[in-house]
Amino acid sequence: MENQKLWTRDFTIITLGSVVSMFGNALSGFAMSLMVLDYTESTLFYAIYLASFTIPQIIMPIFSGAILDRFSRRKTIYTLDFLSSFLYLFAAFIIYRGLFSFPIFALYVFIVGSINSVYLVAYQSFYPLLITPGNFSKAYSISSVLETMSALMVPVAAFVYNSVGITPLLFLNAISFFIAAVMETQIKAQEDYIEIQKKNIQSTDSSKQFLTDIKEGFKFLKGDRGLLAIAIYFTFTSLGFGVSNVLVLPYYRSTFQNGEYIFMLVSGMAVLGRGIGGAMHYRMKIPAEKKFMIAMFVYVMTSIIEGSYFYFPILVGMVMCFITGILGVTSWTIRVSATQSYVPNEMKGRFNGAFNMLNTVGSLTGQLLAGILSLRIPPRMVVSLFMAITIISAFVVILGNKKDVALIYNRHQ
Repeated sequence: MENQKLWTRDFTIITLGSVVSMFGNALSGFAMSLMVLDYTESTLFYAIYLASFTIPQIIMPIFSGAILDRFSRRKTIYTLDFLSSFLYLFAAFIIYRGLFSFPIFALYVFIVGSINSVYLVAYQSFYPLLITPGNFSKAYSISSVLETMSALMVPVAAFVYNSVGITPLLFLNAISFFIAAVMETQIKAQEDYIEIQKKNIQSTDSSKQFLTDIKEGFKFLKGDRGLLAIAIYFTFTSLGFGVSNVLVLPYYRSTFQNGEYIFMLVSGMAVLGRGIGGAMHYRMKIPAEKKFMIAMFVYVMTSIIEGSYFYFPILVGMVMCFITGILGVTSWTIRVSATQSYVPNEMKGRFNGAFNMLNTVGSLTGQLLAGILSLRIPPRMVVSLFMAITIISAFVVILGNKKDVALIYNRHQ
C-alpha cells in the first residue's frame, strides 16, 4: 500500500495541541513535586502526593476504556483539556492567595490523576484514527520525540520554580490546556466506531451494557494470544522499571557527592538517545518482516543494560544509557504502531484501558517490592534481579509466542 500524506489537517492539529499541553504539563508537574516537598518537608506526604496521582491510573482506564468505545473520543479529549485548564487556573489562584492545604491538595491531585488517566486512554485510542495508512511508525516516532523534548523541561521547571514560584507555572499550564482544547475542537475526523458499537449493543440497560463492555475488553485481550503476550510482557517490564525508578536515584545520592546531579547527567543521556532515536525513526522505515526480531533483541539488550549500567564508571554508564534511549524508542515505536493499527477502532478504548491498567499495576508492585527488598538487599542487586526477570519474561512470553506476536509486529501498517 502506497503511503499517503501524514501531515493532514487533523494530524497537524492534534500534534500541535499535544506540543502545547505537553510542555505546559511538564513544567508544572515537576514544580508541584518540589512545592509539596517545600511545603510539607515530609517524605511521607510526598509519597501520599505521588500515590494520589497514581492510584486512579489503576481503576480509571478500565471504566473509561469501556465508555470511550461508545462515545466521542474527540469530544472527551477537548472537554478534559478545558476542565484541566480550569483546575490549574483554580490551583494557581488558591496558592497565590496563600490558602494551600495538603489534604485538599491531595484530593486535587487525585482528581487531576483521574482526568489524566481518562485522557490518556482517549488520546491513545483517537490518535491512530488521524494517521493515514502506511505512516504509523513515522507518526509514533514524532510522538516519541515530543515526549522526549517535554522531559527536557524538568530542569527548566526547577529553575523557574526557584526563581518565581509555582503560581506562574500553574497559570501557564492553564493557558496551555485552554489553547490545546480550542485547537482540538477543530478536528473533523469521523468516529465511525460509535455507530458500529451502537449496532452491537443488545441490552437496553445502560449499567448492564457498561459492565458487559468492561468484560468484553478483557475477553478481547484474552482471546488474542499475540496481544495478551504483549500485555503480559510489558507488565513485567513495568515491574522492572518500577523497581529501577525507586532505587537508582537513591543509589547515586548515597554513593556520590552531589549524586542527584550525576543521576540527572546519566539518565539524561537516555532522554537524548530517545530524541535522536525518534528522529531516526521518522526518517527511516524498519522492514516489516524484521520488526519482531528487532523488538526481541531490543527487549533483551535494554534489560541487560538497565540492570548493569550503574556498576560501571559514570562515563560508561552515560554511553550505556544513551544506547538504551535509542533502543527504547525503537521498542516503543514498533509496539505502539503495531498494536494501534492492529486493534479494531471500536475496541481501542478497552484495549488501551486494560493495557494501561496492567502497566500501572506492574509499576506500583515494583515500587512496593523495591522499598521492601532494599531493606535487606543492596539496591543495585535488586534492580539487576528484576531486570533478569524481565529478560526471562521476554524469552518465555514474547519468544514463546513468536508466531502470534510476529503476526502483529510484522504487519504492513
